[in-house]
Amino acid sequence: MLILTHTTSTRESIRNDLGRPEYSYYFVLRELRPVLEDLGVVVEVADPERDVDTLYRNCRRHGIPCVFLSFSPPHKTPINLECPTLPVFAWEFDTIPNEGFMGKPRNDWTRVLGKLGGAVTHSGFIVRQVKQLMGQQFPIVSAPAPVWDTVAALRDAGPAQPVAHGIVLQLEGMVIDSRDTDLSAYDKSSLLAAEGQPLPLPATRQQGKCEVVLDGVVYTSIFNPGDGRKNWQDMIQAFCIAFKDVADAMLVLKLTHYDVSSLVPEMLEIMYKCGDLACRVVMLHGYLEQDAYERLLLATSYAVNTSMGEGQCLPLMEYMSAGKPGIAPRHSSMADYIDESCAFVLHSSLEPSTWPHDPRQAMRTLRHRLDFGSIVAAYRESHRVARECPDRYLLLSQGAIGSLKDYCSRDVVRERLRQAITRHLAGRDDHDVQARLQA
Repeated sequence: MLILTHTTSTRESIRNDLGRPEYSYYFVLRELRPVLEDLGVVVEVADPERDVDTLYRNCRRHGIPCVFLSFSPPHKTPINLECPTLPVFAWEFDTIPNEGFMGKPRNDWTRVLGKLGGAVTHSGFIVRQVKQLMGQQFPIVSAPAPVWDTVAALRDAGPAQPVAHGIVLQLEGMVIDSRDTDLSAYDKSSLLAAEGQPLPLPATRQQGKCEVVLDGVVYTSIFNPGDGRKNWQDMIQAFCIAFKDVADAMLVLKLTHYDVSSLVPEMLEIMYKCGDLACRVVMLHGYLEQDAYERLLLATSYAVNTSMGEGQCLPLMEYMSAGKPGIAPRHSSMADYIDESCAFVLHSSLEPSTWPHDPRQAMRTLRHRLDFGSIVAAYRESHRVARECPDRYLLLSQGAIGSLKDYCSRDVVRERLRQAITRHLAGRDDHDVQARLQA
């Protein structure tokens, strides 16, 4: 079988695409590719409108099954190709778009999905939301990125450690350390802010080849700060309040955005408002090579997520697959793998929201508002466990490994993708799909 794939970001462009729309689909395809290669020959196409049907027609002439997997939201998935097409998309709201807003029928995902006849997403939550509108028989499966196997070597290196001891991390980019920064400069009542000029990045930041030492109970979050759904304001403020007088608590924020110059000052302002801090917050901006990424993971005590909704959350999945317990809410896609056996669960409630690509900003869906007090409590209890309860930490670590194995191991994902592709092609009469896929 020939499996055609497409994402807007490529290996060559991803460094510059971080934080731009749909950049994360590149990482999803990268993780899914080994599974797809177990099912057939994988070819990435640069221009679906130009390339896909040419390859499909050639496959038909030779009796070879062919399918196109478009790693994109439905409204950006080609719908008029001859080749059988499946959108592979992430979503985190309680309804999918079902209105052709702004005069564009494709903005109505139910029309697109109905025409394509199937889909792949990354959580049971979204499968249920799609079936609610499309009918219970609509063919859609949850196939998350199989990161559980990707971090096998880190997991096999030994049990996760609750406390880091002087682990040195090097990267090319920028490092901002709260302990080296004059936070009073981020008082918005200052003359600089009053004149309407943006607050600058701190002069004490490291740039170029940077080095940071990770020490103590390390909390790590990897996110796009330009995405308001990530709710990093609560994450930072709750950390500073919980550990205002705790010197060995460290929050590492790995920022995945092409330009953070206007966002970092907002983060520093939050820290300033919390007063004098014994705890430490470090912001990293730059592309982490694999070795640096793994060192950060190994130094981490807990992976943190305070978002209002997630399509799957690859960093949280990777860290938990490697045995790092989570601090996260149990909603949207995270409900598939977050519970008390593997994480400190944050409380949340529903509030009205909008579809992120709807320029009308019409209230058509719901998102999850986090309970701030539960974030503070989770930070404090997790720190106590890391320092005083090694047996409980080990149980949480083992729970994280087991939960993510059930959610995103290659064996689980491969079978779901096989079923989705087989079912999608089986209705076509140009080849014996079932027989070839089982061969």
